[in-house]
Amino acid sequence: MNAATSPPSPRGTLNRETQAREAHRVTLIGAVIDCAVGLLKVLAGWMVGSAALIADGIHSFSDLVTDVFVLAATHFGRQAPDIDHPYGHGRIETLATLWLGSVLIFVAGGIAWASLSRLLDGDPIPAPGIWAIGVALLSLIAKEWIFRYTMSVAKRVRSRLLEANAWHSRSDALSTGVVLVGLVAAQFGAGWVDAVAAIVVGIMVGQVGWRLLWESGRELIDTALPESDQQKMKAVAEAVPGVDSVHDVRTRSVGSHVVLDLHIVVPPRLSVSEAHEIGNAVSRQLREAYPELADVTFHIDPEDDSNQIEHSLRPGLPLRSDVESILDEVWQDCPAWHNRVALDLHYLAEQIDVSVYVHQLPAGQSLDDAAHELRKCSPHLSWMGRLRVWQGPGKG
Repeated sequence: MNAATSPPSPRGTLNRETQAREAHRVTLIGAVIDCAVGLLKVLAGWMVGSAALIADGIHSFSDLVTDVFVLAATHFGRQAPDIDHPYGHGRIETLATLWLGSVLIFVAGGIAWASLSRLLDGDPIPAPGIWAIGVALLSLIAKEWIFRYTMSVAKRVRSRLLEANAWHSRSDALSTGVVLVGLVAAQFGAGWVDAVAAIVVGIMVGQVGWRLLWESGRELIDTALPESDQQKMKAVAEAVPGVDSVHDVRTRSVGSHVVLDLHIVVPPRLSVSEAHEIGNAVSRQLREAYPELADVTFHIDPEDDSNQIEHSLRPGLPLRSDVESILDEVWQDCPAWHNRVALDLHYLAEQIDVSVYVHQLPAGQSLDDAAHELRKCSPHLSWMGRLRVWQGPGKG
């Protein structure tokens, strides 16, 4: 058996740098828009006395704070693996997403509580005026645009953090839409709708925050990719020539990247190097099909041992040095053993298949006769499976 890790290619490093630049650019553009929109909303809300518009402005400023955090997280989170972080720094993005969700829930609670208190107190809410409604409409258009732009970049660079930030912008756009309804209602005398709208905004923001907390929490406890994705990966691996089957497919997310390990079953008597190259071919095909794979570890199996106790937890079989010592003792009187030029061992089905390669045999003795003699001299070796004698230089 053989296990190997397929390291990220230089191209993957370049991709990380390009992705980080794209993430920074879209986040900076979003930060400028968030700052301008937040100021407009708070000023307009303060001047016309709209709690919903002020709350929505605070939401926009929370976007600005998270934009700064996203910039830092994408910068450090997409750095290449190093000696202290062999799987990369993707967990930085995960922690940032967790923090982002917490901020949203905190903001949501403050908005909802303040608006509910105002609604219960029955404070009069004046008509906001057409220009305040215009500010809300302009903000809605701006936030919806930055949502679509950020989401397109998030999908292109495969960043869950950017996607979360995009939804943060979408939550602002949706909340602004609710505020717009409240402002229009207040303009026609139904001022209480403004407070209700602010409460709805708080609930919407809180829902987005909870979803981000849930998803990032699942990632931190190494939740696997959906079963459908794992089955597709297994199908890609099993389509590689030389692969008999694939089992024990395990996946986990590290930020925007995915880590995969799997067991590859190959014909049992292949050489180590050929089996290893089949594993490399599997890794290449998987990376081509799933560019988000940052690390692929494969384990070569000569037989399907899925749903069985792990080999390291079972009693072990003797290794080559012990096998040779035992056979030297039990076959000391057998000419085939003394004339050997190579010994080939295959560990299969909890036994060891033994192939003895000889240069020549005594006159009149066939290969089958030699194998029969060796077997007769070692009836007590329970670990010995198939025994064969070959004439030739051996596989080494």
